[in-house]
Amino acid sequence: MCGITGWVSFDRDLGTETAALDAMTETMACRGPDDRGVWAQGPAALGHRRLAIIDLPGGRQPMSADTPHGTVALVYSGETYNFTELRRELADRGHRFTTDSDTEAVLRGYLEWGDALPERLNGMYAFALWDGRENKLVMVRDRMGIKPFYYHPTADGVLFGSEPKAVLAHPLARPRVRLDGLRELFTMIKTPGHAVWDGIREVEPGTVVTVDRSGVHRRRYWDLETRPHTDDRDATVAHVRSLLDDIVRRQLVADVPRCTLLSGGLDSSAMTALAARQLGEHGEKVRSFAVDFAGQTENFVADELRGTPDTPFVHDVARASGTDHQDIVLDAQALADPEIRAKVVRARDLPAGFGDMDASLYLLFRAIRDHSTVALSGESADEVFGGYLQFFDEEARRADTFPWLVSMSRHMGEDTDVLRPDVAAKLDLPGYVADGYRDAVAGVRRLDGESDFEYRMRRICHLH
Repeated sequence: MCGITGWVSFDRDLGTETAALDAMTETMACRGPDDRGVWAQGPAALGHRRLAIIDLPGGRQPMSADTPHGTVALVYSGETYNFTELRRELADRGHRFTTDSDTEAVLRGYLEWGDALPERLNGMYAFALWDGRENKLVMVRDRMGIKPFYYHPTADGVLFGSEPKAVLAHPLARPRVRLDGLRELFTMIKTPGHAVWDGIREVEPGTVVTVDRSGVHRRRYWDLETRPHTDDRDATVAHVRSLLDDIVRRQLVADVPRCTLLSGGLDSSAMTALAARQLGEHGEKVRSFAVDFAGQTENFVADELRGTPDTPFVHDVARASGTDHQDIVLDAQALADPEIRAKVVRARDLPAGFGDMDASLYLLFRAIRDHSTVALSGESADEVFGGYLQFFDEEARRADTFPWLVSMSRHMGEDTDVLRPDVAAKLDLPGYVADGYRDAVAGVRRLDGESDFEYRMRRICHLH
């Protein structure tokens, strides 16, 4: 991952105001340990921290292109998986490339197609372009919101960054949380566009946000639509397999060491097996890593959430796929380290998270970083393929609320018990959740002839 940030002030010349941009850029050193860069011209200033994946010497940022009518400059985080196809098309249209990076394909793609570029991209990305030809900033986020992206409108422009901390490093942004921010923290729901911090918003998934002298303008270039599924089972299986093959193959493209995160579940196991087969075609062996805890397998006690320990399945998959496997074993002392816990909270920019799960992920990634830069995982497959318990929980499926809240309440209790009665009354968390649920399902269209059960499951899938 990389980190992007910037500041647009239509009433200032930011070429002389480097201190604020430097501070914003340095907040994201952990996102981009390999390089840093800043660019400023007139009312625009851009900063970048780089994790180098493709074209290590040539992909430095910010990246700019001079045109007869002004400079276009880009800061970009993520990866465009179809960049080789885009390069060929752009080269056929007369563009000349000076690097082999996917970043330059995005920059020249914007020069060719303008605001229509996002529709052509296949990838996970968050990027900002200063278009000096029209004196406007264009911010784009990928379709599913994989890459984070935040912005803070100001009196004469905007601040933006990959994380809230980048925006909050600027003196114009105040670190303040209002009632709706507290509601987001205490309800375990995610309101699209909401960033908890006062004045800061997310660039929503599948959205282009443009800032010019007239203000902030939003355009959604992609949305999740209700469509009938007409394929039979065999055709569906073949289609999903084809997609997974293509996804893994594209995500293995890198100029740095790669690995997979293997939990032993269906999703990471399938992804690891595909990666092992594809790299094997080129005589390579995939590295796989798993997190384990001292004494976990020997002392495991099954519960409703987890019926078996992970490690035996991890080792079965590693043997079957012939991976170069390593378990990262953590103990209680490492998880309880105050320094680690502080780093995890600072990384989230919020006093919220998943406790030891966050700490264990941090320690896992820190250990993997000594061996690999790119890690493929089965993350978010439970959302796509319905792997969570609430997909099969009748009470959760029938509840007119976010289904995970039903399961969480049953297993973990109510977080609101920690609030003073007067604070709880002012926040009205049940009302906030109910409003959020109605808004979230309002856009799910019911298909003709769809049963109540099918419609309810469609809404649950949409919510996830």
